[in-house]
Amino acid sequence: MSGAAVASIGAVIRREYLQRVRSKWFVFATVAGPLLMGGLIFVPAYFQARSETTDRDLVITDATGRLADRIEPRLEDAGYAIRVEPWSEDAVEQLSQQAIDGDFAGVILLDGETLQTGRASFFTTARPSSIRHLMMQSLIARSVLEAALEVDGVDSDALLAGGDLSVEVLGEDADTEDADFAIGFVGSMMLYMVILLWAVAVMRATLEEKTSRIAEIIVSAMRPTYLMLGKILGVGAVGLTQMLVWAVSLGVILVFALPAIVAARPELAALEGVPAMLPGPGGLALFVGYFIFGYFIFSGMYAAVGAMCNSEEEVQQAQIPVIFLIITPVMFLAPVIENPSGALAVGLSLFPFFSPILMWPRVVASAAPMWQIALSFLLMLGAVFAVAWLAGRIYKVGMLMTGKRPTLPELVRWVREA
Repeated sequence: MSGAAVASIGAVIRREYLQRVRSKWFVFATVAGPLLMGGLIFVPAYFQARSETTDRDLVITDATGRLADRIEPRLEDAGYAIRVEPWSEDAVEQLSQQAIDGDFAGVILLDGETLQTGRASFFTTARPSSIRHLMMQSLIARSVLEAALEVDGVDSDALLAGGDLSVEVLGEDADTEDADFAIGFVGSMMLYMVILLWAVAVMRATLEEKTSRIAEIIVSAMRPTYLMLGKILGVGAVGLTQMLVWAVSLGVILVFALPAIVAARPELAALEGVPAMLPGPGGLALFVGYFIFGYFIFSGMYAAVGAMCNSEEEVQQAQIPVIFLIITPVMFLAPVIENPSGALAVGLSLFPFFSPILMWPRVVASAAPMWQIALSFLLMLGAVFAVAWLAGRIYKVGMLMTGKRPTLPELVRWVREA
């Protein structure tokens, strides 16, 4: 490739990149989108937590004499200030009046029914939020179960933690870690949406230039394949920029916002384990790699669709085969996640058009050995070259053709003649 060709492709990349990153839509989707999502999640929780800071002084009165010592530390870990008062016939009435007078926020009554069914009574001056209600209900029920199990000598901590099931796969030398299904599913759906979003952007840009006849002027100064390559690289760079901004936004939320929310609402302490679930640098590199290869495969196909059509109506029909290729792996996502080492999962994830979406959950589940990951990239590389060869020929002829959308035999003729 000559220096002039590189300069031409670079000019197209620069134009496509700057035109999109400067648009209001990109700014909103890339910057304001994550901020808005974070605001919708954390701001209500923050203000709700602030409104409840004065409602954390509670009193426990235990008619059973067996539960208060278990429930008190758990409520304190959840951010409450707890005081235990001796049980008496008129204790609830007296303590309720003190709560009404503003001495504390409420009274928890533990009695014989609590030991039998886990049902306790909470007398409060302000209704707790749904999260706090469920949290208090859960820790009281857990304390009751512990008290009942320990009577029979059962290890309540191990049992209530869910027990354990030791799995040893016969014929494998190394133990495999438990699959993080949430990360696999969310990551695959994110790959699907981002690849589809920016591949379609290539098609829209191609169609716009063709219908406005700008392409005829540009093609007179450079080869159509250079224009297609520059357009794909430029739009792909925009997609990578968006993913980078989203990653930074997620990091900021995890580093700054999440600890503040957990500090304000201790019952959400389980969220502190989210950062440990995220993939490391190697996993993130694979994620970006699958995005890049998937984007190149489908953006080339969408560029060809945009070049062969003359209107939005034609594009909607012509892109159906491509949509089928990108939606099919999403339909198989559930069985692949359920059994990432099965023959179906291995075969589908190695098919180059499905690899960008289906290989990721297998990587997260540690179910894909290195040779399969390497083979998937090798096959995707072959698919990139094949799609580029085919799409380049359709693009070269289609950008200068007008009239009705070509039939399949005409497309075959375009490829041969180009």
